[in-house]
Amino acid sequence: MAETQVKTSSGLAIAGLVLGILAILGSFLPIINNLSFILALIGGVLSVVALIGAMRGKHTAKGMSIAGVVLAVVSIVVVLATQSMYSAAIDAASESLKDEPVAASKSSSSDSAKDEAEKSDAAEAKQDEKKDEKQDEKQDEKAEEKKEEEVDYSNMEQGQAVEMKSGLSVVVNSVQPGPTRYDDSPTVCVSVTYTNNGDSNESFNPFDWKSLDANGVESSTTFVTDGVDELQSGKLQAGGTVTGNIYFEGEPVKILYYSNMFNSDASAGWNV
Repeated sequence: MAETQVKTSSGLAIAGLVLGILAILGSFLPIINNLSFILALIGGVLSVVALIGAMRGKHTAKGMSIAGVVLAVVSIVVVLATQSMYSAAIDAASESLKDEPVAASKSSSSDSAKDEAEKSDAAEAKQDEKKDEKQDEKQDEKAEEKKEEEVDYSNMEQGQAVEMKSGLSVVVNSVQPGPTRYDDSPTVCVSVTYTNNGDSNESFNPFDWKSLDANGVESSTTFVTDGVDELQSGKLQAGGTVTGNIYFEGEPVKILYYSNMFNSDASAGWNV
């Protein structure tokens, strides 16, 4: 009878440890981590029961039981943290879905200025004494319009900011070599800054950023264990500023900003 109890208790410890390992492996993945949460709960209960048996001297699998409890707790914490992060990312994306660079509005204002310049041409014909002055003004207006049209938000330099229609200003401050990943592959550390020049709260999110390599492949952010000052998701009040680091694998040639992760085209791009 005593031998049967030892085998049963040891079996609980092994089952709890296996479920804990499965739970931790899937805890980082969206949707799948719902199953990991359940596995962690079951594995934690089995490991606690096995631990109690070990403390009562029924078997010697105390270390295995403790490992199962630790894995179950860590899995539950990771599931809750990642689900909160994904939820915040989706909320931020939905709020900024229609946010676009100010360049579009500038183009409209340029067209309006051009129309005003054309209307003034008729008045210039009736006022010969002011003809030279009007021509100079017209040339200045055209030079300003040409300058605005030449702004290319897809090929900006580091440190050059783009301002969205909402008043949110975004800039890539620097691109530096980052720490290596767990598999020793290289990464780059991208420092970005958001400044809210608008009147209402604006969202920011690391998932709105992607990297572009020399082969034309876009990649999302990557996780590094030695990351410093990593950008998190959140809301920025009017007049506020937030700066953080984003990490990408490989050697990108451009950093892209999508204003939200559901856009098909980037709102701006910075050369590396």
